[in-house]
Amino acid sequence: MKILQSIDIFPVLLTLAAFRVGQLCQQKWKKPVFNPTLIAAILVIAFLLITGFETKAYNAGMGKLSWLMTPATISLAIPMYEQFQVLKKSLKAIAAGVAAGTISCMLVVFGAGALLRFEDALLLSLLPKSVTTAIGVSLSELFGGMGGVTTAAIIITGILGNMMGPALCKLFGITDEVAQGVAFGTSAHVIGTAKANEISGLTGAASSLSLVVAGLLTAVLMPVIAGLM
Repeated sequence: MKILQSIDIFPVLLTLAAFRVGQLCQQKWKKPVFNPTLIAAILVIAFLLITGFETKAYNAGMGKLSWLMTPATISLAIPMYEQFQVLKKSLKAIAAGVAAGTISCMLVVFGAGALLRFEDALLLSLLPKSVTTAIGVSLSELFGGMGGVTTAAIIITGILGNMMGPALCKLFGITDEVAQGVAFGTSAHVIGTAKANEISGLTGAASSLSLVVAGLLTAVLMPVIAGLM
């Protein structure tokens, strides 16, 4: 195992291989539970536990891939640009939807945390759970939260949104592509946007715009809510 830990590229290869297995499972069984990100996470965690591969070595090796997260997020601007004329007609509705979703999400987390008497650090870690990791972790740590907890909450939120989003849209009769995009982007950030892009280009574009606005709004609301604690 020490040999593998000494190979800098191994964690990246392991992660990509696990994700590919997740993709193959999704293609074969076509069920929401066979989410590639979820399967990849389970496989990587299982590998680390079974083999005793050091998490520090894994994190160090993944630094090269993690570096691509920011430019990958920025690239979501491409579908926004392609669908800009259509989105421009719905900007007020999109803004209202994102505001309602972001505020209600943070209030639910704050209310649940107060009811269950969470420690301030834990509550601050969970508040930005519905925005992309680059924004959420920075906000969490800035106000005294725990970056690791925030990362886990963001990933779980995104995976659940990716898996359950289409079913929930069908359940509540949300058929408009822009409305679906707003729901995915506001509640499930980048992972939800990946699912939105599978639905249609317009849904993906609306989701991309929504996750950006949701991130900015969360950054504005965090100090307000933190001040209430």
